[in-house]
Amino acid sequence: MSVTKVIELNASSVNGVEDAVKQGLKKASATVKNICGVWVNEIKATTHGDGSIKEWRVNMRISFVVD
Repeated sequence: MSVTKVIELNASSVNGVEDAVKQGLKKASATVKNICGVWVNEIKATTHGDGSIKEWRVNMRISFVVD
């Protein structure tokens, strides 16, 4: 039998959504082991005054198997 736990976190990147997800997973994997999946449930962007994108932000849930 195995148990999976889910945590929710926010991550950001100036380089895009995919990089924000990668950065979030990289940071989480420093302390969380056995990561088995990620669900991006929200994407946002902050903008400069002219409307250009300043930073991408994602809210995501990471699932991992509990030892």
